Amino acid sequence: MVAAAPAALRRGAPYWLAGLGAMLRFDLVSSREWLAVLFIVQVLMGAGMAIIYGFYLGDMPVQAATFVATGAPTLAVIPLGMTLSPQLVASRKIEGTYDFVWSLPVPRAMAALSSFVIFTALAIPGFVITLLIAWWRYDLALAVSWWVVPAVLLTSLMSASVGFAMGHAIANPAITGVLTNLVIFVALMFSPIAFPIENFPGWLAAAHRVLPFWHMANVVRASLARGLVSDVWVSYLVLGGWTVGAWAAAAWAVGRRR
Repeated sequence: MVAAAPAALRRGAPYWLAGLGAMLRFDLVSSREWLAVLFIVQVLMGAGMAIIYGFYLGDMPVQAATFVATGAPTLAVIPLGMTLSPQLVASRKIEGTYDFVWSLPVPRAMAALSSFVIFTALAIPGFVITLLIAWWRYDLALAVSWWVVPAVLLTSLMSASVGFAMGHAIANPAITGVLTNLVIFVALMFSPIAFPIENFPGWLAAAHRVLPFWHMANVVRASLARGLVSDVWVSYLVLGGWTVGAWAAAAWAVGRRR
């Protein structure tokens, strides 16, 4: 009876919630030195692009300014999940603590969920600040709907999921660093987030209909303004597919370590 008690405790909602709480405390303590830096970086990413696009484009019609303003908040979400999440995993591999994290007595899924909770908690204030700065910069009348909640949560989940999968699937931390920098470069310079996809060459537009960046901007933009996005449900489906695929890849990568 005594030996069976621990096994009986290792299932059910209380066990999973306790595991999530333990992983949140562990992640917050181990990352306390750079969490503030992450917050500043993602705010500067979104807010900076909201302002600087106005310098590039000058005086814009209301529809064009609305397009830029509603795309900028997406840039506050991408860095946290797709770049900083895999970098966190890579840093643990370099420091030699990667295997230690997996040895902790909590469900492995809670390690992933902990990262999602932290990065989403960081992304939401950055999203709001970026949106307010864009609204102030272009003096727009936005139509924020309740769809902004699932839009932000899904983009954050998808971004964190892809980053989590990258970090675990790529064995070499140096390659992880190169790829995360490539993600930022593509997202900032070659993604139809602040520009209409129709302005892109056909081959690049076709690629972005498969990649997640344009779809992230679509679901966010549709929740902030009317008439700029059509068939937004397609973007929700694509982001859902990327999320499921990322979790499958992460499960495969983590499963190899058993």
